[in-house]
Amino acid sequence: MLSKLFKSLNAKQNHGSDERQRRSATQDPLVSDPLLADLDMDGVAVLTRDQHCISRKNISPGALKVLYKLDSEGYQAFLVGGGVRDLLLGNRPKDFDIATDATPEQLRELFRNARIIGRRFKIVHIRFGREIIEATTFRAHHQPMEVTREKSRKALMNLDSAHSSSGMILRDNVYGDINEDALRRDFTVNALYYTIRNFLILDFSSGMDDIKQRRIRIIGDPTTRYKEDPVRMLRAIRFSAKLDFTIEENTREPINNLAEMLGSVAPARLFDETLKLLSNGHGVRTFELLTEFEVGKFLFPDTLTCMKRGDIPENKLVELALKNTDNRIAEGKSVTPAFLFAALLWPALRSRLDGSLAENQPSIQHLHQVADQIIGRQLHYTAIPRRFYLATKEIWELQLRLQRRNQRGVQTAYQHPRFRAGYDFLLLREESGEQLAGLGQWWTQFQLADTTVQANMIKALSSQQRSRRRPNRRRHRKVQ
Repeated sequence: MLSKLFKSLNAKQNHGSDERQRRSATQDPLVSDPLLADLDMDGVAVLTRDQHCISRKNISPGALKVLYKLDSEGYQAFLVGGGVRDLLLGNRPKDFDIATDATPEQLRELFRNARIIGRRFKIVHIRFGREIIEATTFRAHHQPMEVTREKSRKALMNLDSAHSSSGMILRDNVYGDINEDALRRDFTVNALYYTIRNFLILDFSSGMDDIKQRRIRIIGDPTTRYKEDPVRMLRAIRFSAKLDFTIEENTREPINNLAEMLGSVAPARLFDETLKLLSNGHGVRTFELLTEFEVGKFLFPDTLTCMKRGDIPENKLVELALKNTDNRIAEGKSVTPAFLFAALLWPALRSRLDGSLAENQPSIQHLHQVADQIIGRQLHYTAIPRRFYLATKEIWELQLRLQRRNQRGVQTAYQHPRFRAGYDFLLLREESGEQLAGLGQWWTQFQLADTTVQANMIKALSSQQRSRRRPNRRRHRKVQ
């Protein structure tokens, strides 16, 4: 696949004005096509259909509908970003993004199934059943207004461009052409544009070469670009883990020094980014990179602090949870954020509970108090929607209920809506090295048994517990 992708690429890296001057207007698809003829192609590499492996049969029907609709209405429209990158690598894209010279308002007029979202940067979502095609208008270079903290949110909403005193972009709704848009994208591998007109790929910033070299390179000055949007540091890590690419030296060098800028990013956005990081099928490698860079301290500070204690079961449990998440995604199964956060915050919870849950069982009330403290601290870094953190607490609570086996407790735990998640978490605890006296095996047998056997298992437990509570009394002989 890659050999076909890079066919003749080395011989054509300098697709620029000199080569185009040697072409005749009838031979050059860019010149002969009225919608592409006005593009400034100086220094831009152009790959024709025989030089790349992208086929329309691998592009979603929804994305093709948007491309053809915009084209028929006289707009420029390109498939761009991760969709192009993944298709070139022979992977199946998770989603498809469109870049166009149509404004958000024009897109909404063209597509009745479209809606405009976002404040910092307007995006148009075009829905086709369960699929959402994301369309954005070409962005332009501009000098945004500096906004102080005292600036009201209402006043900020009236601005098309604005940045904070630290350089972070707050509004970015100034539109331009494709050349400006390409330089506004984050990484070179995401700045490749595919058009249905002659099925060309336009490479504005050596993205093809970086794909060939398997590296992540930011466009422009790394420090400036990270200050504009600190989340780009997390994206560099995510793409590196997902694609098995190295992060280019200049791209990685400022990350540790600028990691604290993540503190200025809204916790809700960091929650979304965390799910992308750890639910992309490469969570184990991603978490390794998060611990390698300083950015991890601004996502899971308590977790990483506790994990520095060395080779302990809690550390192994986090690794196992991420590995299981990767396996489920590979099998096409769903992943719940509640279970993921229950595992990621487990080291911090165990540390606060002082010791083994099996040997020194806290009360349910005490567990809830500590859980609220752990989750409360985490909310300062990444938001966790209420439905998820309540489910996380229930998974933790079930660890106590599954250990307290008596006739009433067993039935209550078994009928709990989160029983399966709690049971799976219990098995992870055992697999990580916690000594739970065969608790997981008992619950496995209990689920497989019929009601009669289940009743006998509970009865046997009750007998064991009574015998342990009954003191050993020695009979003293009566002295005559």
